[in-house]
Amino acid sequence: MTKTAGRIALLLAVGALGLVGCGAGNPRPGAPTTVTETAASAQPSVKTSAPTSAAARLVTVPDVSGMNHQDAQDAMQAAGLYNLREVDGTGKGRMLVMDRNWVQTKQDPAPGARVAADAVITLTAVKIGEK
Repeated sequence: MTKTAGRIALLLAVGALGLVGCGAGNPRPGAPTTVTETAASAQPSVKTSAPTSAAARLVTVPDVSGMNHQDAQDAMQAAGLYNLREVDGTGKGRMLVMDRNWVQTKQDPAPGARVAADAVITLTAVKIGEK
């Protein structure tokens, strides 16, 4: 086989593997995915140290009382907390669309609590001027 023919064969093989990997072999959406073990995936795995997860690291919840909602989100994210839930403090179920037009009235967990980095933080706010 010539060098060029070998390269073409390699490209075709890689392309075929790419199609199998992206689910091109499944005839309909939602169909179960078939996983084919290749020689590369059959290799024994190399032992590594245990991964550090976000859940294993504790973060102190900042106090965002009275901040506008955007600044409260920024403070939570700066602390390493990204799983933020927004609640309309009036009970009307409105979405907090313009974050800077809302002021924080409550938060859960309380400020100073030590939580896992992936913990859900509930930020309760009302529109500025509402009680």
